[in-house]
Amino acid sequence: MEKTTFYIKNMVCNRCIMAVEHELENLGLKPLSVILGEAVVEGAVDSKTTNDLALSLEKIGFELIDDKKSKLIEKIKTEVINYIHYDPALIGKINFSDYLAETLGYDYSYLSTLFSSVEGFTIEKYIILQRLERVKELLVYDELTLSEIAYRLNYSSMQHLSNQFKKITGFSPSAFKNQKERKRNTLDSIGHSE
Repeated sequence: MEKTTFYIKNMVCNRCIMAVEHELENLGLKPLSVILGEAVVEGAVDSKTTNDLALSLEKIGFELIDDKKSKLIEKIKTEVINYIHYDPALIGKINFSDYLAETLGYDYSYLSTLFSSVEGFTIEKYIILQRLERVKELLVYDELTLSEIAYRLNYSSMQHLSNQFKKITGFSPSAFKNQKERKRNTLDSIGHSE
């Protein structure tokens, strides 16, 4: 069976998957699978339909990616987001650089150099920013102590978490938690506002 794969920037959650599925179906395309950063549809898709899809996705905050390097950068971001936000059992259990190299099929030094040259910061910084966004989320939920959050996100200590949090956000975790207006970032904007 013939199929077409689209790579899509800014997909960061399950609602994003549903929104992309909806746009595909609105254009008469039959989605075979839609995951973060990627949609596979049945059959060949002509350039007019591809352009229509690009426009409809753009209206809801997504972007079709067509060059190889951009696709790879988006895959790196998707893997980091999955690692930090959706598969917390992996945190600290695997060497992320080895995992990323194996998953994407490229040497980690190549991935790291490419990411830094395109994004202007390292994969490691991106991971730190995503971890801190997860910390903010868990602080807002107010279900875990700071010590439990540090353990869950594989910080060496609560102090390490607190120091990193303050260095990046300008607030201690408790000061952030006590703010009336807590500033959180969307997952797809992380790194662009720091």
